[in-house]
Amino acid sequence: MRRRRPPHYVEPGGPLYFPSPEAYDDEGLVAVGGDLSVPRLLLAYDSGIFPWYDEGLPPLWWSPNPRAIIEPAALHVSRSMQRVIRHGTFRVTWNRAFGAVMRGCADREEGTWILPELLEAYSELHRLGHAHSLEVWQGPDLVGGLYGVQRGGLFAAESMFHRATNASKLALIATLRALASRGIELFDTQLSTPHLVSLGATAIPRREYLARLARARHLDVHLDGLDPAAFLLEDQS
Repeated sequence: MRRRRPPHYVEPGGPLYFPSPEAYDDEGLVAVGGDLSVPRLLLAYDSGIFPWYDEGLPPLWWSPNPRAIIEPAALHVSRSMQRVIRHGTFRVTWNRAFGAVMRGCADREEGTWILPELLEAYSELHRLGHAHSLEVWQGPDLVGGLYGVQRGGLFAAESMFHRATNASKLALIATLRALASRGIELFDTQLSTPHLVSLGATAIPRREYLARLARARHLDVHLDGLDPAAFLLEDQS
C-alpha cells in the first residue's frame, strides 16, 4: 500500500486541476474542496475521480484502488432473474425521469450522500447530455432505476434504487446490455459490494482502470435514442 499523501486542496472556483490518482493510497482521497461545476465534474470523471461526501463537508474527490467494474461478457443473470424478465412485470425506459431516479436513489432510511447540490449538478450534466438514467416501471409507478455519467466509452454508474423486489437488478442488467450495444467498453461501479459481485462485478487495479479509461473516454459513443427494453431478452447463461 502506498504511504498516505495529503489530498490536494481545491479552491472553490479555482483552477480546473486534479493530481494523478496514482500518487495516492488505496483509500483514494485525491482532493478536497472546489465546486460541482460541469467543467470540474467532467474533468474528474476524465481523470478517474468521482465526488462522494456527507452533508456539512466540502466536496471530497475519490479514486480508490482497486476499482470495481462490470465487463459486459461477465454479466451474470440468474435463472430467477431470467424468469422475472420473461414474465414482463416491469418495463424499462431511458432518460425519461432523471430527476426522479436521483431522488429515488437519495431516499434511503440510513441517510444519503446525494445532497441537493449534487442533484442540481447532475441534473445539469443530464441537461447537457453527459448524465443518463434508466427507469424501471411497474404499471405507472417508478419502482427502480440507475443513473450515471458517460465520457466517451466510459459509463460511471453512480447509484441505483428499488421499490420493488429485483427492480435494481433489472436496472443494472438492462443498462449494461444496452450500453454495450452502443460501444460502452468500461462500465464503472466504483466500489465493490456483494450485490454487484453477484451480478458479475470484479475489482481491477487502479492503474489498469486508469489505462482503460484513457482509451475509453476518447471513443465516439452516442446514447441518444437508446431503447433498453430491446436488450432485456438476450440469452444469458
